[in-house]
Amino acid sequence: MSMNVGSSSGEDEVVSTINTTPLVDVMLVLLIIFLITIPAVISAVKVKLPSETNIARVTKPENIDISVTKDGDIYWNTTLVNDTDELVKRLGKVSVLNPQPELHVRGDSGARYESVGRVVYSAQRAGIMKVSFVTQPPERGG
Repeated sequence: MSMNVGSSSGEDEVVSTINTTPLVDVMLVLLIIFLITIPAVISAVKVKLPSETNIARVTKPENIDISVTKDGDIYWNTTLVNDTDELVKRLGKVSVLNPQPELHVRGDSGARYESVGRVVYSAQRAGIMKVSFVTQPPERGG
């Protein structure tokens, strides 16, 4: 029992055309998805975004520069501070001034976070309101 499907000549013909129906179906589905999602992406709440400004640090004589070395040593301007209790006492004396001076913390890139954290905690204990971290801008590669 055999079944013969196709031409009666016995030669198989090669179909050399590309069936584009699946391609058209996929493209129509993608177009519909695109048309549905675009309004959702475009509609947003109107807000005024902040603009970035890079203001150079103004060094006033009353500002305090605290430097933390990679070994954890703390310097008040250029004077070594023995421990955090002494730092709290010195910061407490200047925290009562009006206007209160700013504290600029300069931490070495190799310093442990703990060392810089002790300075910030000391400033908090002394009542200093403005603490800034001084960083160096990255070098421009060329």
